[in-house]
Amino acid sequence: MKKAILLYLIPILFFQSAISQNRKIIDVHFHTRSAGDYGKIPPPNPITGKAPKADNNDMILNSNLELLRKYNVVKAICSGTLKRNADFISKDPSRFISSLEYPDHQNNALPDTLAFKKLCEEHKISAFGELGLQYEGELLNDKKYEPYLAICEKFGIPVAIHTGIAGPNTPYTCCPNFRIEAGKPLLLEPVLLKHPKLKIQLMHMGFPFLEDTKALMVVFPQVYVDISAVDWLVPKEEFYSYLKALITAGFEDRIMYGSDQMIWEDGIPLSIKNVEEAPFLNDAQKDKIFYKNASGFFNIQ
Repeated sequence: MKKAILLYLIPILFFQSAISQNRKIIDVHFHTRSAGDYGKIPPPNPITGKAPKADNNDMILNSNLELLRKYNVVKAICSGTLKRNADFISKDPSRFISSLEYPDHQNNALPDTLAFKKLCEEHKISAFGELGLQYEGELLNDKKYEPYLAICEKFGIPVAIHTGIAGPNTPYTCCPNFRIEAGKPLLLEPVLLKHPKLKIQLMHMGFPFLEDTKALMVVFPQVYVDISAVDWLVPKEEFYSYLKALITAGFEDRIMYGSDQMIWEDGIPLSIKNVEEAPFLNDAQKDKIFYKNASGFFNIQ
């Protein structure tokens, strides 16, 4: 019996060892969440059914940091409030990079343009997003976002925007203004035409709007995608089909790993495992997705 258990554990141990010792990872879609962001009793992981163990701010921070260290995630773009991002950065300054989320879970207003420009000038943020405008039924080409986009373009700050879809019943629960139509990647074309040097990160790789995503990436080389959430929250075969289509279309240099880590401790290992096991990816392509592409996009040395 002991031998059988050992034989069962060897592949798992080998997978964790290989990740932690060899392949460096940048997580370009990581959230710095606080206790209560998902209710007093947070829901279980929709895939595994496991409930989050961390139930206060320190536990959430420490459990996430432990995960990142374990799986050799050497950099994480922190999408959250500036205050919560600072908590994470104070624990491990070399690992965490601040990104301003809007709207956020604390209902903070967007800084005025002078304050935002100062954040960019002083390198207090290295990205603008996640911009969850779709949940408000809004588009990035709304004139109120124009000054922020101009600042981002001037300072080389990537704009990371939610694209695609959301979970079941989203308009009936948290977000009555959510609209699927607002998540189509081609709706970003007017922004890109006006700001030719603006770097755009399509979060969730525009899923499931594959043709929109490919069209935008063909015409605008400054558009990259992250694979977050799709890499573990949709059926694996569906994720593989979409990712393979982008690889086949020639975009292997513009696809970045993201976990969309929120409150579930098993999201990061699940997403990493699914990429590692993708049968159509070679080792060089995995290195690009996990590290090299993001390193270039975010100017990470």
